[in-house]
Amino acid sequence: MNTIKLSTREKIAYGLGDTGCNFVWQTVMLFLAYFYTDVYGLSPAHMGTMFLLVRFIDAITDPLMGSIVDRTKSRYGRYRPYLLWIAVPFGLSCTFAFFTPEFSETGKIIYAYASYIFLTLMYTAINVPYCAMANALTNDSQERTSLQSYRFALSTMGGLVVALVALPLVDLIGGGNIQKGYVGAMAVMGFGAIALFFFCFANVKERFTAEKEERRPVKDDMKLLLKNNQWRILFILNVLLLTAVVLKGASTMYYVNNVMGRADLATTFMVAGMLANIVGAIISAPLFGHLDKPTIYKILTVISGLLSISLFFVQPDNIFMIFALVIALGVIQMSTTPILWSMMSDVVDYEKTRSNRSLSGMVFSTNLFAIKLGIALGGAAVGWILAGAGYVGGASEQSQEAISAINLLFTVIPGVVFISLAGVMAKYELDNKKLAQIKALLELDAKQQHEDSKPKVHNVELTV
Repeated sequence: MNTIKLSTREKIAYGLGDTGCNFVWQTVMLFLAYFYTDVYGLSPAHMGTMFLLVRFIDAITDPLMGSIVDRTKSRYGRYRPYLLWIAVPFGLSCTFAFFTPEFSETGKIIYAYASYIFLTLMYTAINVPYCAMANALTNDSQERTSLQSYRFALSTMGGLVVALVALPLVDLIGGGNIQKGYVGAMAVMGFGAIALFFFCFANVKERFTAEKEERRPVKDDMKLLLKNNQWRILFILNVLLLTAVVLKGASTMYYVNNVMGRADLATTFMVAGMLANIVGAIISAPLFGHLDKPTIYKILTVISGLLSISLFFVQPDNIFMIFALVIALGVIQMSTTPILWSMMSDVVDYEKTRSNRSLSGMVFSTNLFAIKLGIALGGAAVGWILAGAGYVGGASEQSQEAISAINLLFTVIPGVVFISLAGVMAKYELDNKKLAQIKALLELDAKQQHEDSKPKVHNVELTV
């Protein structure tokens, strides 16, 4: 089994798929909580509860989608066809989520649940195969880290586009009608996502998919993963990580508007963070790709936590220092992301050597569920903490208690969670030495399967 080095074109094409995904998902991360409370008219408590309850649906649909993907066979491959089939409904789902119907309060709550559920289902249907596809493109661990660096650099560029144009689009399309502006802006984002997923589909190639395996029930595959301690570590880590990321992301607009008191800097603030993220994603593979992933990940998460906590002690009018810390945090925190996603691919290979099962779809789908569970916990915590602190959506002024709560949500609380990730990683064992052993075992197994598949030639002595 030869090691595959991917072309720059293919890495870019793969990364642009996540650019499209981020056109939608970064919009959700940055604006949906604020949209629900200050535009749509949902109470913070209702919003927080909805974010959490919808994750119970994901608990079923994410592993189910992973299982479906692992069993898919088509002329386009195992993972690629979903980019073609789901792109359009995924793009539309964002528009539906940011639409404000003329319903009663109860009707609006029901619509919010329905549209948010549809959005998360479409995200699952396209993102599970997209993420799992990385394993089918190359079999080299360092090349996967490079691939993920391209992915997250381009993904963050999608987030940068959102930060740059979303609010101006809302103003331009809305013409003073903010509800109309949001739905129009999200329609533009959705169309961009559709186009980029089509481009990704057309320019990547699956090379490594498992040989024919015995079909087993989904519950059996799930039991295998539950026994995999390396998978369990990454699952817990993703829940905590995304809880922290969403605490910070969902409270960004509140922080800029109410703590800094500089609503005019909202776009600049988000753009600075996105540019920092792009730098972090780009430098990740060149600086850290050859190092032991668990070690460097622990170091970088502790630094991220300390930077986040330090923001709490900066005066709100010290704009330079706030921007400096946010940029530094963005670079460091995003540099960990390609490493983490490369580790998920390593867990797929580890499971193959452990159980002789290729569970790429299941590994990535369950970790996507962990990510969405973290998103839900973070979003719910923001809603509940704001409600408990007396935040009033749309009010020109907030109480000091509400402002203090927002400050903690953006700085100290996520910082503590970032630091805790180093403890979670303490027993993660797939370092460079172990990965080399796994790769050798997989190559030996592939060679044996190739030999077994050759037609047998028997020498037969003919009697004339």
